Amino acid sequence: MIRLLLLLLGTLSAQRPRRSAAAWYDADDWYHADDREGAAEPGGGYPGPRGSVATDHWPGGPGVLPPWTETPGGTVGPPGGGAGRRGPRRRRIPLGLKWAAALIVIGLIFRRAIASVVLMALSAALHLVGVNAHLPSVPFAWPWQTVAAGTTTNTDLGPWVLQKIQGISKPALGEATFNFLFTHKVSKNIGPWPCWYASTFYAVAHASATVDLNPGPAWWASGQGHYQLQVLSRPAGGKPGHVAVTMVLPQPQLPQSVHDIAIDNLPSKPVQTQHSWTYPGFGCGVLLRPQFPESVLYAQAQSIAFYKSQHAAQVTRPLVRTAEAVATQTIRNNFIQPTVNAFGYTLDRLTVRWAGPPPG
Repeated sequence: MIRLLLLLLGTLSAQRPRRSAAAWYDADDWYHADDREGAAEPGGGYPGPRGSVATDHWPGGPGVLPPWTETPGGTVGPPGGGAGRRGPRRRRIPLGLKWAAALIVIGLIFRRAIASVVLMALSAALHLVGVNAHLPSVPFAWPWQTVAAGTTTNTDLGPWVLQKIQGISKPALGEATFNFLFTHKVSKNIGPWPCWYASTFYAVAHASATVDLNPGPAWWASGQGHYQLQVLSRPAGGKPGHVAVTMVLPQPQLPQSVHDIAIDNLPSKPVQTQHSWTYPGFGCGVLLRPQFPESVLYAQAQSIAFYKSQHAAQVTRPLVRTAEAVATQTIRNNFIQPTVNAFGYTLDRLTVRWAGPPPG
């Protein structure tokens, strides 16, 4: 029973890394059990009961084991390193393999755009060397503009598309450029003699008409009839569905103030000059000294261009047409088409009508 207890204690103490094996090799010797105060003699014997030295030895007794050290990795091994020391930990996944996987994922996401660019470059290269090869046609498209094959949905698209339209914060601008001639005249009579001086200049003006793409929640109320989305077919068999949208928008708004008109730099020399019969004689020339500051000419040209943008049909019609085209393109490409594509549909038809009579 005592030996079994000592064996268990020796097993527990053997787990300590700095304990030598010789400390418990002779733990059950009766010499140690009877006399614990003696010390071992240099000859290697054990102390006897009354200080006598026993000369018998254990056959093949173990020597003192070398001390063991603890490595930074937490393992126990001989000092100086050896078979017991672990080497540096290797990466589980090589860095090159991670980059390759990332490139493959990006290629799969943008596969249609990459295929379109590669085919265009290949076709141009073959055409350059004089080779006429029939290559497949892959239209360019970003991932968010394409419809995934097999996508099906029963979601009511009307509120989703209308929500996107109601998020528009900037109006659409339609610009028009037109040119005209204007005359600046200065006059002051000398007694009974009329004295005046006039110069005609060439000007180029730029004007913009605006379309309010989101007139407010009241405009889009269901009772107004300003918005309607019709599902022509739903996605099935890997093919996208089809929708048609009809909208009513306010008429394009012509420039509202003279500050909405821009004038190009005016030429320094007039196109034509007129003056009274007394000029350039002494009387009219000294009295008037005609000066035409650029700021005065710019303001006059700006006022004339603003009037034309409100009343001249050759100016108002291009402004309205351009504004309507820009508004329709913005609504279709930036708001309706991406939204229906995300749900597995394509936009077959967009009809935009304009409320009220055309301006101008």
